[in-house]
Amino acid sequence: MIAHVTLLTVLHRIWGAMGLLLGLSTFLLAAGAAAIGVTTRGAEVVAGVTAAAFGVCAVALVATGGANLWAGDAMHRRRATGRTAALTLGVLNLFVLPFGTALAIYTYWVLLHEQARRHFNP
Repeated sequence: MIAHVTLLTVLHRIWGAMGLLLGLSTFLLAAGAAAIGVTTRGAEVVAGVTAAAFGVCAVALVATGGANLWAGDAMHRRRATGRTAALTLGVLNLFVLPFGTALAIYTYWVLLHEQARRHFNP
């Protein structure tokens, strides 16, 4: 079971890094939409709404990516808060088809196992 916990920490770190990269790229899309709104006459409202939507998505991606990175690091250090955070993030990951769902199911399978519970308890 320790090998599964180790693999899970790596998967959470990779998933978090992907979230951060996607958040950064979405932020660049928001900046591009804002630039179009500033330079194109008559498209200010549409570009502003698009930039705001991309900005909200970017913030959400960066926040969840950072949380997954932190959870992976805390699980690597065998902290109980990392286990709790990974289980909580699993609820959000369930809705990210297909890879987030697979990660969430694997997270629940590994971390709800009795050996894993004993491993994270002080």
